[in-house]
Amino acid sequence: MSVGEMLVATVPMARTLDLEFLETTPERAVVRLPDQAAYHNHVGGPHAGAMFTLAESASGAIVIAAFGDQLQRAVPLAVKAEIGYKKLAMGVVTATATLGRPVADVVAELDAGQRPEFPVEISIQREDGAVTGEMTVVWTLRPHS
Repeated sequence: MSVGEMLVATVPMARTLDLEFLETTPERAVVRLPDQAAYHNHVGGPHAGAMFTLAESASGAIVIAAFGDQLQRAVPLAVKAEIGYKKLAMGVVTATATLGRPVADVVAELDAGQRPEFPVEISIQREDGAVTGEMTVVWTLRPHS
């Protein structure tokens, strides 16, 4: 099962919004939100909450891809998120996430008994390439007790 398939199977919001996981690697995750009238805002584009969920889902996908081999000893948790809406989003939007720290550095902190934190940067774009939003999610790997 791919990371995208696993997230759709286990995360109800990913299923609810019909998110499409196009690419999921430890370096980059790309997730698309189809244009769906049920999730439009008052101006006919995707609702801010749907775009937040899209971006957060892309960040979760890259975290699972990068740190899936650590799940036996730690659980990934979002610590905080900040989003900026830049331009009007209309139609299909795509979120592209990139990891803000090297995987090896994060794992080294976990090996040292620490609870590492690391940012994931996400760009949200319309089909014409215009960036409609930017988000940062700070994640941690919380060791199992």
